[in-house]
Amino acid sequence: MFEKLFKLKENNTDVRTEVIGGITTFMTMAYILAVNPSMLSAAGMDATAVLMATCLASFIGTAAMALMANYPFALAPGMGLNAYFAFTVCGAYGYDWRVALLAVFVEGIIFIILSLTNVREAIFNAIPSGLKKGVSAGIGLFIAFVGLQGAHVIVNSDSTLTTYVSFASEFHTLGICALLAIIGTLLIAVLYTMNVKGSILIGIIVTWILGMICQAVGIYTIDVENGFYSLYPAFAITDFSALSKTFGQCFLGDFSNVSIANFAVVLLAFLFVDMFDTIGTLVGVATKADMLDKDEKLPNIKPALLADAIATSVGAVLGTSTTTTFVESSAGVGAGARTGLASMVTGFLFLIAIFFAPIFTAIPGFATAPALIFVGFLMVSSIIKVDFDDLSEAIPAYLCMLAMPLAYSISEGIAIGVISYVAVNVCCGKAKKVTPLMYVLSVLFICKYIFL
Repeated sequence: MFEKLFKLKENNTDVRTEVIGGITTFMTMAYILAVNPSMLSAAGMDATAVLMATCLASFIGTAAMALMANYPFALAPGMGLNAYFAFTVCGAYGYDWRVALLAVFVEGIIFIILSLTNVREAIFNAIPSGLKKGVSAGIGLFIAFVGLQGAHVIVNSDSTLTTYVSFASEFHTLGICALLAIIGTLLIAVLYTMNVKGSILIGIIVTWILGMICQAVGIYTIDVENGFYSLYPAFAITDFSALSKTFGQCFLGDFSNVSIANFAVVLLAFLFVDMFDTIGTLVGVATKADMLDKDEKLPNIKPALLADAIATSVGAVLGTSTTTTFVESSAGVGAGARTGLASMVTGFLFLIAIFFAPIFTAIPGFATAPALIFVGFLMVSSIIKVDFDDLSEAIPAYLCMLAMPLAYSISEGIAIGVISYVAVNVCCGKAKKVTPLMYVLSVLFICKYIFL
């Protein structure tokens, strides 16, 4: 059955290799089960409901990728996109999380339409390579900054806007949380450098255990009034009814304070970021697996993009931010995975994880912060692929990357990158490099600053 469905022999693999690859991929991306509920709960969503939605969306999206495209790529709510959802759309803009979910749902529907044609690939090809890498690097800096703040390593300051936490001051709450987060980040860095599978997940769990030890010996003290709760997990049965708190809520939001123009801006930002993240991941992982053809294109990319688009809309209905293809799929590919059977294994592991919801949702913010900080490093490394000898490419990428953490907004970084790219190239006599779509995007972003 597996041979007929996944063409194992044709892809020079076997069941054992695919199963190992699928487990490896799950281990490297399972940290999202702790990080996503923590991230989206900041937007006012129920953490248990978000975890269940994360598991279900990951299962459905990964299974769709396996059955429709037969690729060993796994899907889950994307890092960076969940940060934009929680801290920009719901935080800075002040929109209800149900409105943000509707934007994700509509984005998925648009992508389904685009994926059934060649439009999505054409749009991707129209955006300059340097700017794509600038977007990725900017998101990396942004989520790292979010992680540092969530761990209380970086705190607000009246004189310098932000500063390091005073470890001695309130050591038993703020200080110890920040210290443990730093230890966790260093642990992940060491394990990842040593090619230890599941290094990010291991880092989260070890940091959490260290926190529980600190609580047991009195170094960490509980202060519920200021948000410092017990670090011990509640070994309870998963409340499956919690999913009702997010399921279908994307259609029930309060739109009284949301204009069509503002909603369009949010939607475009989700579209823009998700487009680059997905296609970039597909090409990057496929390159490592030697799946690209002689023209450096990915065969069968249309159903792969369609699976990703379906997962996005389904995830929004369930109650989570944009579901996208994960770069951590490269770990499974590195272990030998070459077909959708590996993806099916990964998907079923996400499904089983629902039964451990109380454990995942109990993981404290300082334990998930190291994952954000380190994943930020993995994403920011894309900036080294920018051609810094061509300043008309490098400067917009730099401005895009710089604006995201400083403006605390992914969409603002994208806007600055697009506008500066068009302006620099036109003023330097390189207007022929600029695609028509870039002119359109630039005008839209300029109108946003003028009228919104």
